[in-house]
Amino acid sequence: MKDQFNIYSSDSQASKVELLRPEEFDFEAYADYEAQLNQSCKKFWEAKSGVMVYRRMRVKEVFAEDSAVMQKSLQWQLGALQQSMAYKADIPNFLEPWYGIGTIASAYGFGYRWEQGQAPALDGKFEQLEHLLQADFKPVAQTAIGRHSLEMTEYFLDQTRGRLPLSWCDVQSPLNILCNLVDSNMLFPEFYLNPEAVEQALDQITDLLIEFTHLQSKLIGPALAKPGHGFASSRFFEGFGMSDDNIVMLPPDLYLDFALPRMIRAGQPFGGPVFHSCGNWSDKKEDIAGISSLKMADGAFSKATDPDANPCDGFASAFAHTGIVLNARIVGDLETLGQKVKQLWAPGMKLIVVTYCESPQEQAAAYDLIHEICRE
Repeated sequence: MKDQFNIYSSDSQASKVELLRPEEFDFEAYADYEAQLNQSCKKFWEAKSGVMVYRRMRVKEVFAEDSAVMQKSLQWQLGALQQSMAYKADIPNFLEPWYGIGTIASAYGFGYRWEQGQAPALDGKFEQLEHLLQADFKPVAQTAIGRHSLEMTEYFLDQTRGRLPLSWCDVQSPLNILCNLVDSNMLFPEFYLNPEAVEQALDQITDLLIEFTHLQSKLIGPALAKPGHGFASSRFFEGFGMSDDNIVMLPPDLYLDFALPRMIRAGQPFGGPVFHSCGNWSDKKEDIAGISSLKMADGAFSKATDPDANPCDGFASAFAHTGIVLNARIVGDLETLGQKVKQLWAPGMKLIVVTYCESPQEQAAAYDLIHEICRE
């Protein structure tokens, strides 16, 4: 099968599952399943190299309009967790109180705009960076979006009795948050024209991000699965996952000088930063792999996953022997998976291969193939 993006799919990484009410979910079975897999997760995290397979159960409705209804979001996710146990894998799936990507941005007074069938979008943004710096802001927990995110987390914990792994909400990186708040056409020139203002804004956002994440962490307690959101996560993994997609908009020197220090600072209280970007960030892979405190980096490595996926070349040499986990998302058939994994693997790698196989039989074959390729 040719590796190409399906332009007719609304979510190339989504799985079809059935809604499942909490009273229908088999908590005992999932607790046993998670405990068994977590033994391997702990060994992998402590090891200097190795490979794990994660069959992600992403439900598109959870990341669209059904995120507005916490009861329905939970039912979709419980259906996903129940179904995931039939797929051969090394890492368990987890719950996520996903409520859009405007959580921290809400501190500046913005809310959500909802379109039918779509994820929520911020209902506005600042035209100029100086407008953000002049604006009043308040703790995220005091905003409508922040309160809903915390209430959603509490609801998930209550309905599951705290027995299932649960991550933070999708908070984004300081750079992504800033780009979500200020018109991009006016923001990016400021990196050259007014660098002190850019630093001030990023620092302000980072403080808000850390404050709200401490609240979430305290609320979730021992159920916390790290690094969260789109990453393979476990109670035995470490780090704070942040989407940093706007890395592709900055040259390496500006990213390293402005964005990276704030991402590192945001991640430090929670076990270290964890990096994600959609698209092709391969030109910065050596810079990312050189972050001493980084725990994991995530990317797409097939065009069926992302039309601007990363080429696999050079990632093994960049990440081998660094101790940083490479979380490689690969939508594709067994041939595509095999080709990509062979290019990404080398002795000294810590590699997680994220698969999206449709059937348990195909997943079992993919699992065996990946582990066969990645023998040291």
